[in-house]
Amino acid sequence: MPNSNFYSNGKLLLTGEYLVLDGALALALPTKHGQSLVISPNTSDFIDWKSYDENHEVWFKDTFFKEEVDNPKKQKHNNTSKKLLEILHVAKLLNPDFNLNHLAVETHLTFPRNWGLGTSSTLINNIAQWAQVDPYELLKLTFGGSGYDIACAQHNSAITYRLTETERLINTVDFNPEFIDNLFFVYLNQKQNSRDAIKAYRNNQKNLTQDIQTISSITQNIVDCHNLSEFETVINKHEAIMSSVLKTQPVKDRLFPDFSGTVKSLGAWGGDFVLVTAKENPSDYFKAKGFKTVIPYSKIIL
Repeated sequence: MPNSNFYSNGKLLLTGEYLVLDGALALALPTKHGQSLVISPNTSDFIDWKSYDENHEVWFKDTFFKEEVDNPKKQKHNNTSKKLLEILHVAKLLNPDFNLNHLAVETHLTFPRNWGLGTSSTLINNIAQWAQVDPYELLKLTFGGSGYDIACAQHNSAITYRLTETERLINTVDFNPEFIDNLFFVYLNQKQNSRDAIKAYRNNQKNLTQDIQTISSITQNIVDCHNLSEFETVINKHEAIMSSVLKTQPVKDRLFPDFSGTVKSLGAWGGDFVLVTAKENPSDYFKAKGFKTVIPYSKIIL
């Protein structure tokens, strides 16, 4: 058996966070960073698994026997191993011909794991390619979520993403506004657990019909946006709506009330990255507040 190589893009969700679960139109951005999966044959009776971080250092390793994949709940491993066994087990259920014998497997991230760019979604999409199963089904049966991150893993340009009762609607869009040099991403120094955030959202719901319609309209406005002032106006409106839905203070009010540009939470509120607008590179402002990772849009988005 020759080596097999798979790769998936990371993701950032620009609009529609949380409400994308309930049918809102969302704008999602594949990143230049991602994760690869390399499978090679070996002579052992187990799967030898190693995961490397962006510095090419091993952050996780374990060995799995076929029996452990068949009965993952019976085995004693750490939480990462348990989750990986669960994913492999579900992939095997979806495709009984999925061969896991005599293999060495490596994963390689090109971004820090704590950035929240899709360590899990890129792994799911890569394993789904390897196992020849539907990645959305594999995601549904393991991590859950809307699936926009899987769509980003598979696309090399911005996409709009919407769930209906019967299908998922994914369209590539040309999101390259004239003010691209005024957009920056700032890391908030803490990774947010998406599953916990979704659970809190589910437990805090009101009638969302109007909010879903408004956020969908904002998403379309942003796709069609031509100037920075208009972009900032709709971004602020988006933050206000989501603040009301989540009963949570917007991140700008909480952390950056004196910042002159706009600040928008991305994905799960409270962690990971925020999007900011600025006339000039705002690194000095954010570094003074303890946020050292400030990345221009063009350096991180495909």
